[in-house]
Amino acid sequence: MTSPTSSIPYEVRDADVIVVGSGLAGMTAALALAPRAVTLLTKTADLPGGSSLHAQGGIAAAIGPGDRPEDHAADTVSAGAGLVDAAMAALLTRDGAECLRAMLADGLPFDRDADGAPLLGREAAHGAARIVHAGGDATGRTLVTALARRLRATPSVRVGTDAFAVDLAMRGGRVCGLLAFQSEGWVLHRAPRVILATGGIGAAFARTTNPAEATGDGLALAARAGARLADLEFVQFHPTALAVAADPAPLLTEALRGAGAILLDRVGRRFMPDEHPLAELAPRDVVARAIGRRVAAGEGVFLDLRPALAARPDGFPTVLALCAAHGLDPFREPMPVAPAAHYHMGGIVTDADGRTSLEGLWACGEVACTGVHGANRLASNSLLEALVFGDRVARDVAARTLPPPPPFALPAPPAVVTGLGDALLDAIAAETRAVLYEGAGLVRDGLGLRAARRKLDRLAAALDSLSDAGSGHLPTPEAIRRWGEARNRLLVGRLVVHAALSREESRGAHCRTDHPLPDPALDRDAGRSADRRTLTLTDLAGPAGPLPGDAACCIP
Repeated sequence: MTSPTSSIPYEVRDADVIVVGSGLAGMTAALALAPRAVTLLTKTADLPGGSSLHAQGGIAAAIGPGDRPEDHAADTVSAGAGLVDAAMAALLTRDGAECLRAMLADGLPFDRDADGAPLLGREAAHGAARIVHAGGDATGRTLVTALARRLRATPSVRVGTDAFAVDLAMRGGRVCGLLAFQSEGWVLHRAPRVILATGGIGAAFARTTNPAEATGDGLALAARAGARLADLEFVQFHPTALAVAADPAPLLTEALRGAGAILLDRVGRRFMPDEHPLAELAPRDVVARAIGRRVAAGEGVFLDLRPALAARPDGFPTVLALCAAHGLDPFREPMPVAPAAHYHMGGIVTDADGRTSLEGLWACGEVACTGVHGANRLASNSLLEALVFGDRVARDVAARTLPPPPPFALPAPPAVVTGLGDALLDAIAAETRAVLYEGAGLVRDGLGLRAARRKLDRLAAALDSLSDAGSGHLPTPEAIRRWGEARNRLLVGRLVVHAALSREESRGAHCRTDHPLPDPALDRDAGRSADRRTLTLTDLAGPAGPLPGDAACCIP
């Protein structure tokens, strides 16, 4: 933690359970915990937030005629390139099918045919049509908006918006609360149970499909507290982000290719059949690199949506609106596309019930590493994971009896850059994103990764030097968010680069040109050593090492 500003007071609130994050996983957990008292904190201005809101794809579940959870699990294992935990994949697909059936019976607004049966689509690397959609290509928005309405009507859940989680509060090696900055100032939430559901790290990269809030906050919180992390090098790049000047990059959903859209090179030739037997329905890492090679060579790549639009005229309203917003007409010509950071397979190591290596801390959704995604997530398994493990975490939290945190001396809040530091903070954040995208992006090598590590270490030192330890003034929420996100991006970036340097092979979404082949000894079935799968903050030893700003909020 940066130097304290002890003259600034803050409020202490006691809670039974704290949920951090307002996407599908966090809201699922909070709702499933009712009527237990829950405090849900989100740094967004309102519910819902995070990537779930922007998910165009659907939810994969084996609920169609002839389909089985075992088949879905086999596809999940195959897509994960040798690193999927088969037992966790079986749990995900079994519980997921049951969850989707329950949600359909509960009347949630999924797309259905004239007889009321769910419409099932097919996406890349799935062996069957098992993707359930809601609102066409607005599945995430439709579901989380419905859940947000339910959450607001649940009296046992107290929602704190514009609340930036700064550090986990630790005492004796266990999590005993959370330090946050809210509209009323610093708040220490004392609680024996904290659930992190903060989403991914996409906005740590210069080009991403993720919303601005996806800055790896939960991963950084857990890392500073000493939690075990895993598979951080595996960042999935979505193959078909619209290649326009926009941040985040508009996403052209996987379902388009599932409905018949085809990829064309600069001369209008379809090239994916030469890259993989499944052509446009190959695993995402294969499609992304095929596009990325051409884009890096200065050649445009285009997605012809017209076959998909003809097959499903009313199926892609979000895509049509995105194209129109950028002056593009997909009915007349193919759309320019390029890969963009999209999903993080790594995260905080959890068991089947979302328990982390720290007593009192659970994680679910994209911030967690359950082992179900391995080196490459299967399309439309992310919303499914959020639903399944959000519910499992809630049940485990409700069943655990933990004593309330004991009385303790109040720690001083961190010093935060204010005023004159804003421009420099923005510059550090922008440079961090550029360094990570260039050095640890779609294709990597040792030279580029080591250069990225040196640059990120220097940026981290620069950020730490901006600590405003003597002002004694209460910072603004905007200053806290600016500083906190810059701090978190840097830590996440350093962790991803470290993990990518450590994995000297190419596998799934992790592609190293200096180690182009997978190492069979690192397949899960071959038995991976624990130190190759997991790391903690102490593994960041390097020229700068863990900085003072990387320390957790420890309570005496």
